[in-house]
Amino acid sequence: MTDMTEATQPNALIKRLPIIVIGVVAVLGAYFLRDYLTFDALAENREALIAFRDANYLLTVLVFIAIYTVAVAFSLPGALILTLSGGFLFSTFPGFLFNVTGATIGATAIFLAARWGFGKQLGAKLEGSDGIVKKIKDGIDENQWSMLFLIRLVPAVPFFLANLIPSFLEVPLRRFVISTFFGIIPGSIVYTSVGAGLGEVFANGETPNLGIIFEPHILLPIIGLCVLAVLPILIKALRGKKGL
Repeated sequence: MTDMTEATQPNALIKRLPIIVIGVVAVLGAYFLRDYLTFDALAENREALIAFRDANYLLTVLVFIAIYTVAVAFSLPGALILTLSGGFLFSTFPGFLFNVTGATIGATAIFLAARWGFGKQLGAKLEGSDGIVKKIKDGIDENQWSMLFLIRLVPAVPFFLANLIPSFLEVPLRRFVISTFFGIIPGSIVYTSVGAGLGEVFANGETPNLGIIFEPHILLPIIGLCVLAVLPILIKALRGKKGL
């Protein structure tokens, strides 16, 4: 019995190693990189970045997506600055596609690390539980597509949590990737478009309006998308009541 326990502990540690590494790198990154991935740093290096892009466009795209992926995968600071940079370097289109691609790959890395380390065990525990916890899990399982799109569309849900929660609820990888890619497009387009106008902002010595997503002409359409995401859940609930 002791031998089995000793054999199980290293296996559990190995499985949790990726998410532990992500956590450690996130803490170190928050401390050491806080002064590098900033709006001021982008403003100071804008001419060098544009010159490098003009001379090496494809390489710039690949490096940018790689940096964005690493930043998201390790929850490093500056994701918003990177999104603005995507617009600044590549315009709204195709900039937002590069932003969404990097974010999706990075989010998938966190999802897989958490799933491998904790997701299966926690999912099994939730499935075997009773009462309100089981009802909540069943409700999410029955409306996975709607819930996944909802947590991506709502600006108040932290991106890191939106990556972790599905990993604990046995969401299929394909479903996670699809909902992440398409769910973050609206917000990405907004901030990428802000980044596309940074040239004028820099020229005027101003700072961009990062709260633009909460302005009515932007927020209301996103709320509309949230309502569409919730609609299948409401319809299903109403049908259930009628069935009773």
